[in-house]
Amino acid sequence: MSLIFRWAALAVAAVLALSMPAEAQRTKGTGTTITAVQIQGNVRAEPETIRSYLQLKEGQAYDAAAADRSLKALFSTGLFSDVTMDMQGSTLVVKVTENPIINRVAFEGNHKIEDDKLRDEVQSKARQVFTQARVRADVERLLTIYRRSGRYNAVVEPKIIKLEQGRVDLVFEINEGNVTGIKRITFIGNKRFSDGTLRGQIRTVESAWWRFLSSDDRFDPDRLNLDRELLRKFYLSEGYADFRVESAVAELSPTRDGFFLTFTIHEGERYKFGKVDISTRFQGLDVDTLKSYLTMDEGDWYDANEVDKTVTAMSDAVGTLGYAFVDVRPNIRRNRETHTIDITFNIQEGPRVYVERIDISGNTRTLDKVIRREFRLAEGDAFSTAKVRRSEQRLKNLGFFEKVDISATPGSTPDKTDLQVQVVEQSTGEISFGAGYSSVGGILGDISIRERNLLGKGQDLRLGLSLGTLSTLVDLSFTEPYFLDRPVAAGFDIFRTTNDRQAIASYSDSSIGFALRAGWSFTEHTSQTVRYTLRDTNIYNVQPFASPLVQSQAGESVTSEISETVAWDTRDQRLNPTKGFLVRNTIAVAGLLGDNYYFRTTADATFYQQIVEDFVASISGSVGYIAPFNNTTLRLTNRFFIGGDSLPGWAVGGIGPRDGNTADALGGQYYYTGMGELSFPLGLPKEIGIVGKAFVDVGSLWGAVYQPGVDNNILQDQLMRVGTGIGLQWVSPFGPIRIDYTIPLVYAPYDRLQAIRFSFGTRF
Repeated sequence: MSLIFRWAALAVAAVLALSMPAEAQRTKGTGTTITAVQIQGNVRAEPETIRSYLQLKEGQAYDAAAADRSLKALFSTGLFSDVTMDMQGSTLVVKVTENPIINRVAFEGNHKIEDDKLRDEVQSKARQVFTQARVRADVERLLTIYRRSGRYNAVVEPKIIKLEQGRVDLVFEINEGNVTGIKRITFIGNKRFSDGTLRGQIRTVESAWWRFLSSDDRFDPDRLNLDRELLRKFYLSEGYADFRVESAVAELSPTRDGFFLTFTIHEGERYKFGKVDISTRFQGLDVDTLKSYLTMDEGDWYDANEVDKTVTAMSDAVGTLGYAFVDVRPNIRRNRETHTIDITFNIQEGPRVYVERIDISGNTRTLDKVIRREFRLAEGDAFSTAKVRRSEQRLKNLGFFEKVDISATPGSTPDKTDLQVQVVEQSTGEISFGAGYSSVGGILGDISIRERNLLGKGQDLRLGLSLGTLSTLVDLSFTEPYFLDRPVAAGFDIFRTTNDRQAIASYSDSSIGFALRAGWSFTEHTSQTVRYTLRDTNIYNVQPFASPLVQSQAGESVTSEISETVAWDTRDQRLNPTKGFLVRNTIAVAGLLGDNYYFRTTADATFYQQIVEDFVASISGSVGYIAPFNNTTLRLTNRFFIGGDSLPGWAVGGIGPRDGNTADALGGQYYYTGMGELSFPLGLPKEIGIVGKAFVDVGSLWGAVYQPGVDNNILQDQLMRVGTGIGLQWVSPFGPIRIDYTIPLVYAPYDRLQAIRFSFGTRF
């Protein structure tokens, strides 16, 4: 037993002996007064700079804890790769090894992303101190950039090239790899809808060769979250109130060349609307009147979109009645036994909240004032959700931004809110090309260059050139949307045109002139424009065999015209609207300072309505009337000519009064046109952007101008022309492309027909 204790004592003594040097080293000099501090190993760092980070000074007693804090402080500067402290007698010796200085940062192997863009993303810069931690962070940042572009198998290797005088070159060697696409999208748990139907609802698509112009077939974690939300909205719009996405998993294939996306969903039961009611605490608010804003009836399949539309409509309606603070909340009661949902829309006074600040971000080119002037509320106004939505729509209508998002955040006090406006700018420069084919005019083409946001001030500058076998047009236009910082759009147009109408009416004409205009809005949807135009027109090159009515028009004339246009526009968007209407009326009078005297009025209207998803119907119509006065004759260049774009299926000047001997088009005083069109999908993937068009168009032109002493052998009638056709429209990466084929069904024997129209455009 005593032998065991003896061996144990020896073991303890050995352990203590081995630990003595380390402990002694750690506590060496503890309590010793420091008489001097010596700095060693520094080349660029000044000794006083190093001393400023030390918590041990001359005249103080050495303390191990203070030494540890000093070491941490020196390492945290990023200037040193190694620091040691040692007490040599009463002298504290601080030895440092400095990090090198970066001479340059270079990138090798990158072809898809330029050096300048990568250099802006990394934190390591030339003439900065090199640190391993910063380089590791730069590698992760570069990988993140490549992953966002769909290259998940990219590899980034940092290389250090040592130079003299403590400098290094930092080179990032990059293997970009191939784009990591989506190999397969699978859904688990779906019984009501097929995988193909659900794939059509989400943004992400499976990779295919014809999707080379799209990035939606690349894996993006943010887009995956959007897909979850799109699936939820789709099922809620179809009545599946219990729907949820249980998981959305993206797995990288073993070869790292694609992802497999799997959505696990729970559909639940389908519900119908039960009892729908309205309650309010506002005195004097007629509930029965508000029921007209309900977009659902009892027994309809439940649709969350209809609930949102009703909330919006009621909020707007109550707000227009003078209630500044309105809160419409749908109280939903779900009955799982009968599979019905009862809804009561509670209309009550919302919190009194005022706008404290409007902060704008993302506009690197567009001036802040261009964005602020589109807002329907200002700082200090009562907060209104309806006005925020309208402001957001107005910003989108500008066409300056790819994305507009307005969110409310808490202000400095509970009764204040800040509006955070985030925009993503898009190209506002446009170069447009147009082409058409006419059985009479042959091939036509035009080109125009336009900048809709000149110098970021929202100004519109356009230069157009149209060349063809029938006409040439050069025009320069400029518009200042807020003239003198007032909501008045003022501008001018300078133009010169030449028209070869030999195939239509055996003459040519040219015009040169300018126009001044100003427009303003009365309400959110109504506007007025006043325009003054002065132009000199010359009818020349009249053929000897031309109609006597045409020959009598040869020569120059000056037109001085003032016009007024009133418009009523409720379209949900300017391009490709799905609902709303546009109504316009123009009245013009000519006679001041010129030798043409006439009164003209035109009106046109277009109505849009989405029938079902992706099916949009539109009905449009136009009418016009012009009459001379002051005992003058209405000149050819002021009459109406219908055909071409105004009436597909007929050539320019293809209908209306015509000389019975020469077949020259003479124009008319009265006209009307109309068209019904249906835009529909063709069963192709939506991201391709190709839709079908089916239309029926009607029109007529009459009211020949008879002249005394001239052989007035004029063919004319008020026959309604009718045509029908189909077309294709492709919203391509190069701009919209459209081709139409029209079959005239009802036409006069002397009409001139046109079967095919083709146009395309692009943007830079």
